[in-house]
Amino acid sequence: MTATAQTLRPPSRALMFLEGRAIHEFGAFLGALPLLSLAPRGDGHPVLVLPGLVASDASTRALRTFLSGKGYAVSGWRQGRNYGLRPGVQHAMVDLVQELSDTHGRKISLVGWSLGGLYARQLAKMMPERVRQVITLGSPFAGDPRSTNAWRVYEWASGQKADQVDPRFGGELAVPPPVPTTAIFSRTDGVCAWQGCMEKSGAQTESIEIESSHCGMGHHPAAVYAVADRLAQKEGQWMPFDRSGWRSLAYPDPHR
Repeated sequence: MTATAQTLRPPSRALMFLEGRAIHEFGAFLGALPLLSLAPRGDGHPVLVLPGLVASDASTRALRTFLSGKGYAVSGWRQGRNYGLRPGVQHAMVDLVQELSDTHGRKISLVGWSLGGLYARQLAKMMPERVRQVITLGSPFAGDPRSTNAWRVYEWASGQKADQVDPRFGGELAVPPPVPTTAIFSRTDGVCAWQGCMEKSGAQTESIEIESSHCGMGHHPAAVYAVADRLAQKEGQWMPFDRSGWRSLAYPDPHR
């Protein structure tokens, strides 16, 4: 564990209290649909969206519906509520990635919200030949597992210790997958320490900052647009997110 990971603390109680704005962020998503329609269309490749802790495919329906409207072959994770890596969960995700990739004859993009983003990163490390890119939303892959306000919930739901990592499931969390990877995060996240949700900039890695709650990130207009923008890139021609022009108003410099 790095010194940075050791010193990260969970978000404050004030930020945790502000998670209630997720409801208003959904309203903002509905109101922003006319503008979001300007996001680029996709090329029809398969996209798997993975939900967060104790959430189900219902939580990602807004995002999946939007991406379907942009032309992607979108799938939920099909395992009910996400109670952590209980027996059979990992194998079911691996099977689903294989199924979607084989059915469409193409690589698959993985989009994961919170805990779902950790799964997405690890799946991409295990199956890079089947994964086109990874996008995470408020996923704490780079910090101490207890630098969130949800670690006790994870231990209760999964029956596992928060710092218990199966080395057979993709290895160390903080190591980026060998595919283009985007980490979307918010400094006002009330669940996960934002520093642990950032990816280091590299040849095919980046972070995009938005101002959002944790529980509303999957339908926040800025996050939805960023996901659509990233997915629309041609395979093999990945470029970092362009913050110039009007985008600088919605997307702060993540390294400021």
